[in-house]
Amino acid sequence: MISRIDLRGDALPEGPALRDLLPRADFDVAAALEKVRPICEDVHHRGDAALIEFAERFDGVRLDQVRVPAAALGRALEELDPAVRAALEESIRRARIVHREQRRGTHTTQVVPGGSVTEKWVPVDRVGLYAPGGRSVYPSSVIMNVVPAQEAGVESIALASPAQAEFGGLPHPTILAACALLGVDEVYAAGGATAVAMFAHGTESCPPANMVTGPGNIWVAAAKRYFTGKIGIDAEAGPTEIAVLADDTADPVHVASDLISQAEHDPLAAAVLVTDSVELADAVEKELEPQVAATRHVDDRIVPALSGKQSAIVLVDGIDEGLRVVDAYGAEHLEIQTADAAAVADRVRNAGAIFIGPWAPVSLGDYAAGSNHVLPTGGCACHSSGLSVQSFLRGIHIVDYTRDALAEVAHHVVTLAEAEDLPAHGAAIKARFGWKVPESK
Repeated sequence: MISRIDLRGDALPEGPALRDLLPRADFDVAAALEKVRPICEDVHHRGDAALIEFAERFDGVRLDQVRVPAAALGRALEELDPAVRAALEESIRRARIVHREQRRGTHTTQVVPGGSVTEKWVPVDRVGLYAPGGRSVYPSSVIMNVVPAQEAGVESIALASPAQAEFGGLPHPTILAACALLGVDEVYAAGGATAVAMFAHGTESCPPANMVTGPGNIWVAAAKRYFTGKIGIDAEAGPTEIAVLADDTADPVHVASDLISQAEHDPLAAAVLVTDSVELADAVEKELEPQVAATRHVDDRIVPALSGKQSAIVLVDGIDEGLRVVDAYGAEHLEIQTADAAAVADRVRNAGAIFIGPWAPVSLGDYAAGSNHVLPTGGCACHSSGLSVQSFLRGIHIVDYTRDALAEVAHHVVTLAEAEDLPAHGAAIKARFGWKVPESK
């Protein structure tokens, strides 16, 4: 069901050569970009009419309007299963605890007497958030996007999720209920690239946004790339990933269940076990079969994901070598199931989120750890972070110098301006001192 890659002995190379040996799904955003380009431009030119036509083509439902009526949000919350409501409320509560602590305050640095630089953090004015609605429904993604935006102080928050024929053209009612719980009343029935285009360009019913965040399929990723520069984005999210670094202390039942839990997202989902224990590898392989047989989404998601080129058991000589592998892989989710797991986790450099030991599975992070589950994929954890309050803030420097403080450094500014052949830069300093540069003290 899952392949093996043996990197023991001399088989473990350095740098890019190691990355090339590791399993990864095919995810060609550049090719998808050409297909979403006309969709994005059609939304630009025809607005809501284009959104309605695309909903009929892609989602199989004819909309009367794109914006979800407020009554539908209230009704969805009223009809929500009480147990689901309680779980969502607890997820929201824990997410707020974590994300509220992330907000940065204004900080002033006194560089010299009379000269200071203040950094203040200002939220973006308006964000468009995306909650997927394809194979599964993701109210958790509503929480993971809305909470950090709210805690950052974003004043205008809109959310889009695909229209569902089963629900009369509205997004899934659990998505709507989550929005109602969070106080988000601007919700649109729009999916994929059309939702990103709606937020980027604006339409008759939806004002344009400064930023778009949220996970999605390849069409969402391609649309984000298309609009990069016009709007801010969080990341071009690819297929979800789990990597488990484990030794012979790990429980194969736990490891197998965690690999399967990620594989059930999508046939392109990646499930990777990195271990120095052949015995654990054998036990996990043996455990996969009965656990897969006992769950749902087997033939359309789990088996294709586990048997695909993006999933594998990687054998290494030891935990040090395993750390090299997981750092080269840069997993969206990385579980450490080893002896002294916290110390091993402390040595990891590249991961979207790290889960320590047997009692912190990825599923906890997906829903109720308080952490954010919108995370970098495709190896992007080597340079990018998951969604947070900082994603929605802009740092602005405020420079405040007195005459004396400027006079003290004026000659350096003029010298550097002349070194860069930008004499007018120096002249802007000289003009303040009667065209004579003050002598340094």
